[in-house]
Amino acid sequence: MSSSEKDVRLSVGDTELTVNPANGCRISSLRIGGSELLRQGERYGCFPMVPWCGRTENGQFRDGGVLHQLPLTAPPHAIHGTGRDTAWHTALATGTQASFYYDLTDPWPYPGRVTQTFELAEESLTLAFGIETYGDSFPAQAGWHPWFRRHLDTGEEVRIDFDAAWQEERGENHLPTGRRIPPLPGPWDDCFGMPDGVDVTLTWPERLELTVKSRSEWVVIYDEQDEAVCVEPQSGPPNGLNTDPRYVTPIEPLEIATTWSWRRL
Repeated sequence: MSSSEKDVRLSVGDTELTVNPANGCRISSLRIGGSELLRQGERYGCFPMVPWCGRTENGQFRDGGVLHQLPLTAPPHAIHGTGRDTAWHTALATGTQASFYYDLTDPWPYPGRVTQTFELAEESLTLAFGIETYGDSFPAQAGWHPWFRRHLDTGEEVRIDFDAAWQEERGENHLPTGRRIPPLPGPWDDCFGMPDGVDVTLTWPERLELTVKSRSEWVVIYDEQDEAVCVEPQSGPPNGLNTDPRYVTPIEPLEIATTWSWRRL
């Protein structure tokens, strides 16, 4: 195992973070006061969604007059990008900060580089992405897909609180229809709009309160599994390569950050 493949561990006080660059540069563990917050398993933890988020319809997107085809990783769609299935390289690892990167290549049709950074503090974790192009401009997205445990040890079930301006109506194909509707009660596998920035609070009663914030206005909430709930800040909606493209240009990378902050109850 090369040094770039080794797990990287950050710690402050009784908070410990483990990043696995060899397995998609995902957070494999976040322990606060001895309690594991993330669902365990090689497909879980918290993985990066890059260079697109959620489902891309039929795995296809256009850039100008060119139609690109991506692998159908969630047939009939392509889901969650290539970053989670790629080995990343470690650029920096100190006691509280780490930075990783990988170069975009097939099946993504454009050359570029993705960087992900982690900064751990006593009561917060800040994650950031940068996507830059090595050539032409291209549409892209970035975001995070954490699997927070529904129960912390023997504690009560987590509660999800947020105030969204709208919900993207979800069609039978699991993609937004283009209509914005008033937010509906859960269970959810849905995208919500927060024009003032993502702000979602998870509360494990009598244990911990954790808030997910981002200056981005898009978040997907997923709570249809018994083991975990997901709060996914992202730079655009599902299928956004087609409906709301954000371009990475030679002078303007795509940048997005999120901060998780917590307090004991």
